[in-house]
Amino acid sequence: MVDPAPLASGRDADVFALDDRRVLRRYREGGDVTAEAAVMAYVASHGFPVPRVYQARGADLVMERLDGPTMLSALLAGELHARQAASCLADLHHRLHALPPRLSECEDVRILHLDLHPENVMLTSRGPVVIDWRNATEGPADLDVALSAVILAQVAVEQAHPLASPAAMLLDAFIDCVGGNLLTVLDQAVAMRRNDPALTPNERERLDAAAVLITGQIEGRRRAAHAQSAGRRPGR
Repeated sequence: MVDPAPLASGRDADVFALDDRRVLRRYREGGDVTAEAAVMAYVASHGFPVPRVYQARGADLVMERLDGPTMLSALLAGELHARQAASCLADLHHRLHALPPRLSECEDVRILHLDLHPENVMLTSRGPVVIDWRNATEGPADLDVALSAVILAQVAVEQAHPLASPAAMLLDAFIDCVGGNLLTVLDQAVAMRRNDPALTPNERERLDAAAVLITGQIEGRRRAAHAQSAGRRPGR
């Protein structure tokens, strides 16, 4: 029997406890979880950490009940430092993008989560586990990384947000750890985020500032690296 009180709630879905080992995630506006479950099964078959899926039908997804906090909860509790979280996020991106695509035959196409941030990583007894695969698709790996950066930057640029400072530190460390060519797809990532129907008007208004913050951090690193390289040249 489903517990009538949600165990957790997100922007568009509620999670209910079924028993000690299973949960039911139900989308409030309906939908079809078949494609999401297929991606989860595929990445799991390649060793990527996701919850086990027991059943997928309509708007309902029955999955493994995970232990441990979200990465965000661990950060807020002081159990995890920004650098550790950034390294973990970067590693999850690298591991996911190392997998062969499920559908495409193009060599430069990867599986993308497109919502990989601290609230969608559970720190379990078996390690970090990535949840919420509804947005998953295939495309260039840098787009996935850029979208994660945009999500962090949206919080960082909202001065009144209680998590603005931690988000800024996490973003800075994430960009440092993850590498890639984010600026080549940043506009695309911002456009995708802007078209997300779950965003509030205030969140959309912060997207331009988020892009400026990311661009400034990356270009600042490039200038610093160039200056350091110039300083090492013979005769300097």
